[in-house]
Amino acid sequence: MRKIKLTILLTFAVLVGQSQTKNFIDQPYIEVSGSADTLVTPNEIFIRILLSEKDTRDRVSIEDLELKMVNTLKSLSLDVEKDLTTSDMTSNFKFYLLKIKDVIKTKLYTLKVKDAVTASQVFIKLEEIGISNTSIERVDHSDIENIKNLMRTKAISDAKARAIALTKSLNQSVGLAIHIVDAENINQQLQGRVAGIQIRGVSSFKGGYDDMPKIEFEKIKIVSNINVKFILK
Repeated sequence: MRKIKLTILLTFAVLVGQSQTKNFIDQPYIEVSGSADTLVTPNEIFIRILLSEKDTRDRVSIEDLELKMVNTLKSLSLDVEKDLTTSDMTSNFKFYLLKIKDVIKTKLYTLKVKDAVTASQVFIKLEEIGISNTSIERVDHSDIENIKNLMRTKAISDAKARAIALTKSLNQSVGLAIHIVDAENINQQLQGRVAGIQIRGVSSFKGGYDDMPKIEFEKIKIVSNINVKFILK
């Protein structure tokens, strides 16, 4: 008796599933794609700073380099407590064996700044105090999620406008959306390069800081592609 009940329940579940699938497929619908994109200037630039005793030929300790770096960054009005980070204490210090007896101590930092001009000032100031192992780690925007959502809204509006245009001459109207696929495509890879200009030491600029070239990072391209099925009425 229990086997019969179980069989009936399973058969009913299969029939319900098939019915739901059939109802969805049998509805007249139109499938369209919509897209939207924008370019935003990065306002979060992450700089990788590697302190190494090797760079000073062992004449300056990591601790002294660290203190000089912090003071230099503070002179640029940067909030080091908030925007300067390093790894946890277990991996904070790395040791590289160069020879049998020579061990060089290093420490890795990440500094966040808000614009390309500040980034270039950081590179130049750190080079002045003997810290040249620096690079752009990545770029980002503080409001990236809201911008992505705005592009999604515009993309789905674009999809509906296309559906209306396609059905206008058919004496049919576009109804509710019954299926939406968000194909996110954010071109947010490291842009790194600075508008064709390689950042150099302050001594290479004849006029000093006042004659520094204007630099800009490549903008982040945010693209939203939406695929929608609308009911046709």
